[in-house]
Amino acid sequence: MKRLPLIISAIALVALIALWPRPGITSSGQASVEWLPVQDMAAAQEFAQATEPKDLQFPRDLGPHNDYQTEWWYYTGSLETDAGHAFGYQLTFFRRALAPETVPVANPSDWRSNQVYFAHFTLSDIDAQAFYPHERFSRQAAGLSGAQAEPYRVWLENWSATAIAPGQVHLMADAEDVALDLTLTETLPPVPQGDRGYSKKGPEPGNASYYYSIVQQQTQGKITVGEDSFQVSGLTWKDHEYSTSALSPGTVGWDWFSLQLDDGSALMLYGLRQEDGTIADLSSGTYISADGSPQTIDHRDWHIEVQETWHSPVSKADYPTRWRIDIPKLDLVLEGQALIPNQELAVSTIYWEGAVTFAGRRGDRPVSAKGYVEQTGYADRLDVVL
Repeated sequence: MKRLPLIISAIALVALIALWPRPGITSSGQASVEWLPVQDMAAAQEFAQATEPKDLQFPRDLGPHNDYQTEWWYYTGSLETDAGHAFGYQLTFFRRALAPETVPVANPSDWRSNQVYFAHFTLSDIDAQAFYPHERFSRQAAGLSGAQAEPYRVWLENWSATAIAPGQVHLMADAEDVALDLTLTETLPPVPQGDRGYSKKGPEPGNASYYYSIVQQQTQGKITVGEDSFQVSGLTWKDHEYSTSALSPGTVGWDWFSLQLDDGSALMLYGLRQEDGTIADLSSGTYISADGSPQTIDHRDWHIEVQETWHSPVSKADYPTRWRIDIPKLDLVLEGQALIPNQELAVSTIYWEGAVTFAGRRGDRPVSAKGYVEQTGYADRLDVVL
C-alpha cells in the first residue's frame, strides 16, 4: 500500500459510522489512520450533530450536509453476465469537513475548500477469484470533487454518481485495471434507517447519524477487467449517511451486512463489536419487505454465528468469511459465505468489504440473497483505547 501524505491520511475514514481520524501506522507496518475516541469529541462541537429523529426530505437529502463533519454515499452491487460470470462492486464517496462552514476561509481562492472528498472503488471478479481495490482523494475546489442534490450528483474527478432521469442514476469509475459503467433504476423509495433516519451509534449525546438506504435497484451496464468487457445486470444497494460522531470507548469495530433477497425484500444488520467479542446494545438492523415497508430488528432479535475465517497475509487479521444468521422474529435462517475470501482493502485504513451469497428459508419457503459485508477493527481497533 502507498504511504499517503500527512494531510491526506489525517482526513481518511471508513464507511458506515462517522469517525474522526488521525495518521498512524498499523500493526502490519502499513501506513494507515487512527481514530479519535469519543472523549475527544469536544473538538467537533462546532459541527452539527444528530441528536433526535427528523423527517428526511427528498430530493434535498440526496445531496451534501456540509454542516456535519462526515458523510458518505455508498454503492455496492451484485452483477453477472447472461452466461453467469459473476462480479461484485463497491463505489463509495466520502466527504470530510476540515473546519465548520462558519469558520472564515483565509485568503479565499478557487483552490481552497473546507471540504475534502475521497472515494473507494473495488471490483470483485468472482469467477477469476480476483479482487481490485482502488482509492482516490481530492479537495472540493475547482470542480475536482463535490456533491449536489438537484440534479443529484456526487463526483471525484471522473468517478461519479449522476442522476439521468427520475429514480435513475449513472455510475462511472475506472482505474488502470478495471472500470464500471452502470445504470441504476429505483424499484423502491428511500428507506430511513433507525427512528425516521436517526441511527444511534453510542450512548453519548450526538453519537448518532442520519441514515437511509435505497435497495433492490435494478442495475445494467458494463464491467471492464483488463482488456475484457462484460455486459452485466443485477442489483445495487445504496446507503447515504452523515453525522459528527465516533465509536464509543471499548467498541473496537463493526460488522455490517446488506443482503438483497430473491423475494424482493432486503436485510441490513450491523453489530458494534466490543473488545470482549460481544456486540453493543445499540447494534441494530432493518428488514425491508418487498413493498418497501421497513421493520426495525433489535440486536436481541438476531444471532450471527461465524463458521469460518480467512487470515490476511497483509494485515495479519482474521476475518469471518462464512456465517449463519438466525432471526426468529422473521422466521428467517440464512447461511452464507464470502464469494472471495480476500476482499481486504489495504488502503488508507485497512478493512474487509466484499461480495457474499446466502441461502436459507423464510418459514417454509426457500430464499437466497446476494449482498455485501463490511468488517472493520480486525486489523486495528478503531476506538484507539489501548
